[in-house]
Amino acid sequence: MTPSGRGFAGMDPERQREIARLGGRAAHASGHAHEFSAEEARQAGRKGGQRVSRDRAHMAKIGRRGGKAAHGRGGSR
Repeated sequence: MTPSGRGFAGMDPERQREIARLGGRAAHASGHAHEFSAEEARQAGRKGGQRVSRDRAHMAKIGRRGGKAAHGRGGSR
């Protein structure tokens, strides 16, 4: 809860989910929501991959990490 207990952020998490769920349903019902098709998702992923791989410094940093696990195993297999 926020110190003042006001607003959306101050609500119970379950109540927040309920409101968000209703908003999502309303958006779909009114035709304003968008669901990606498999092809659209592939195109978006490809576009994001192309964008990030332009950053040579970032790619070099990834390469230096080598085979180290990103999720806590530390690469000691």
